[in-house]
Amino acid sequence: MIKSDQLVLDLPFRTALGRADFFVTQSNEEAVAWLDRWPDWPGPAIFLHGPEGCGKSHLIRVWCTRSEAVAIKPAQLTIAAVPEIAGYGSVALDQADHIVEHEPLLHLYNLLREQGGSLLLACRTPPRQLRIPLADLRSRLLAAQAVRILPPDDRLLIAVMAKLFSDRQVRVGQDVLAFLVARIERSFAAAERAVNRLDHVSLSGQRPITVHSASAAISSFDEV
Repeated sequence: MIKSDQLVLDLPFRTALGRADFFVTQSNEEAVAWLDRWPDWPGPAIFLHGPEGCGKSHLIRVWCTRSEAVAIKPAQLTIAAVPEIAGYGSVALDQADHIVEHEPLLHLYNLLREQGGSLLLACRTPPRQLRIPLADLRSRLLAAQAVRILPPDDRLLIAVMAKLFSDRQVRVGQDVLAFLVARIERSFAAAERAVNRLDHVSLSGQRPITVHSASAAISSFDEV
């Protein structure tokens, strides 16, 4: 077991939405604040947008747990499926920028609005840059509150990696975390890849992770 002093973290995070493994920093605090406000939203929909790996899907999972919403992908959104989907009352649509047929989304929006439901959309592109051929749908989505999520900052990546190491009962120091965060891309996926690789190195060599071993492990891969 990891003792409390094995991960020395002086990081000003708070737990978001009752999920102990989700951290809030400046990169995502506005989005979390809006999800915290649910169901007291200014309209039926909220639009999250940000680059790949910034945590949109994680936020969707947290919100769905809290709101008992159903999470769907564009391929699941068809005209025939709209009544059943709307029946959940709260719906999260990830990868909204991948939608090809827009009429089902218009019907879903209208049904949820009539029922007093909620729609959380997430995509990489800001709403105003989306190509939406249906004028009615475009006006509705542009009226929705749009919230930008920035790439995770150093504090958030350090906290995520510390949590991932802790889950694996792997001992690391702040020097290792600082070394890693300076060398990986700004995404949760990159943080998880780095932790997985170092966990493998630690297990195979039966030795603790140091900056030296982290450097050697990283250099042995084309990408972290």
